[in-house]
Amino acid sequence: MQYPPFVSFEQTMDFLYSRLPFFTRDGKAAIKNSLDNILSLCEKLGNPQTNYPCIHIAGTNGKGSTSHSIASVLQTHGFKTGLYTSPHLLDFRERIRVDGNLAEKKFVVDFVNTHRSLIENINPSFFEITLAMAFEYFSKEKVDVAVIEVGLGGRLDSTNIIHPLVSVITNISYDHQDLLGDTLPQIAAEKAGIIKNNTPVVLGRNQGEILHVFENKAQQNKAPIIKAWEKQIPENIDFELKGIYQQENLKTIYTTCLVLQDIGFINLNQNLLEDALANVSKYTGLRGRWEILHASGPRVIADTGHNEDGLQQVVNQLKVEKYKVLHFVIGMMNDKKRDKIWKILPQEAVYYFCKPNVPRGLSESFLQEEAREKGFFGSAYASCEQALESALKNASSQDLVFIGASTFVVAETIDCEVIRKLKNGK
Repeated sequence: MQYPPFVSFEQTMDFLYSRLPFFTRDGKAAIKNSLDNILSLCEKLGNPQTNYPCIHIAGTNGKGSTSHSIASVLQTHGFKTGLYTSPHLLDFRERIRVDGNLAEKKFVVDFVNTHRSLIENINPSFFEITLAMAFEYFSKEKVDVAVIEVGLGGRLDSTNIIHPLVSVITNISYDHQDLLGDTLPQIAAEKAGIIKNNTPVVLGRNQGEILHVFENKAQQNKAPIIKAWEKQIPENIDFELKGIYQQENLKTIYTTCLVLQDIGFINLNQNLLEDALANVSKYTGLRGRWEILHASGPRVIADTGHNEDGLQQVVNQLKVEKYKVLHFVIGMMNDKKRDKIWKILPQEAVYYFCKPNVPRGLSESFLQEEAREKGFFGSAYASCEQALESALKNASSQDLVFIGASTFVVAETIDCEVIRKLKNGK
């Protein structure tokens, strides 16, 4: 069947968002329980994911920071580097980058127009079509290597059709239990699904209660395990990504680079390595990881940590920050298990409850009422930007305004009009 072509990038994105199952909108219903769709889709495209070596990165938290940082190292060492991550914050094309540059809008439009019939016949999810698009873009751009971040889980994640140089698992914590399991061993088993035959796997965190899960899977696949926590990092590395929790990621990143060197893929240069890790955002466009949006009067910081472990790391960092009053702009998804999260969040903060502008966003009034029952107090706002604007009005120059607990709250605020005015001194 012939379809009228999309003319603009905006039209193309409207089609992708409205016609395809989309986890942000549909939640669990958008997740496939097999790799059949992505295998079929990529086969019809000529399996572009086989045209370059890959690095595969999974984990509950830190996989975005780790993916961007490894890509930064590869770029400084002269490799043309593809980077696939999710979700995006401001622009869909953040998911697909080459040497830090966003995929061209024309490519996105042309890809959908060229393969429209294929998309309609297979009916892939939003994530599946985006991943296939990334694979083809990296092939078209003739990248030397691609860093591929797992979307959710591992075993049944669409990215798990690649055969990487090295697999990386940052850590395991509770998140998406309805999809991955209610216990850490169950979640670990899903993440361990990315371990491939005779392929080294880097483990980021020493978690004794689940280490056997990875060891058993690795033994089955004859895959050597490298434990990042046993490695020493050079003392002179100035890692751009701040926050106590990033030190664990740094060990994972450095260890993965050592593995790539051991297998003969890269010859690490200390100066280039230091440059890469000091300038991750510059080289790859990473945002939303303990990002300082305004440095003083008051300080404004955003972080995308949103599950139990991620928020615990954020709260640990907040405890060492100096401020008079903490103003917390917060929103959540309606399918988020929140009981453990309430036990982590600081009760002394002033809260600004808001609803992320996505269908799965939890009502700000419901969140406010639930918070009140748990001993947290604040006002409710119809939008994240309104919540931030109120926080800034109430904050003194010695206070800290923190934006977090949801990737989508961060996405709606880090480049909003209120922040732009603040940066311009208005």
